[in-house]
Amino acid sequence: MKTSQPVKVGLDAMLTPDNCALMLIDHQPFQVSGVKSIDPALMINNVVALAKTAKVFGVPTLLTTVIEERGGYLIKQLQDVFPEQKPINRTTINTWEDERCVEWFRKTGRKKIVFAALWTEVCLAFPVIHALGDGHEVYFVTDASGGGTVESHEMAVLRMVQAGAIPLTSMVFTAELQRDWAREKTVPGVTEILLTHGGAVGTNLAWEFQLLKNQPGVGV
Repeated sequence: MKTSQPVKVGLDAMLTPDNCALMLIDHQPFQVSGVKSIDPALMINNVVALAKTAKVFGVPTLLTTVIEERGGYLIKQLQDVFPEQKPINRTTINTWEDERCVEWFRKTGRKKIVFAALWTEVCLAFPVIHALGDGHEVYFVTDASGGGTVESHEMAVLRMVQAGAIPLTSMVFTAELQRDWAREKTVPGVTEILLTHGGAVGTNLAWEFQLLKNQPGVGV
């Protein structure tokens, strides 16, 4: 087993569009139905925002399912973000034991890997801990994942953090990749994500746009 020494402070600890890849694991109907640590509708909103962010910034993203003929195909809202991608359908509970998934990450050439999965205590925790042992810098998105109970989700988060992984949320992922509003190329995509998935922030932003639109000589 390799020793993982993830960077946790300084600029190198930050995610960028060029240093990370995203793996979304088992967001399928069977797994969604068992989520009790977060409102499933909110979790779906968050994972779709996460996927859209990755697409806006060109972050390599892998979709994967487990025994989809039983647990169901990837939820439509997520598949629609990457309609051309057929998820890797595994038999392994631990995604990092499927060589196709590991090889996909190796080929990206990225230093950091970001995970979100259902359920937190199993299909997220297992590959996170395994990938850390292989020497990778590992991050995981708590609000785009969900556990069978609040306790199981929280204990899994503690376990992963103790192992050395770094937790974040879906909108932090968006903000961390944008980092500077002077990077105008991705601002329209980020704005759409905020408007559609940002909850109260999106509502406030829409209101501000409407106010600007109604001001003489101002176009939005």
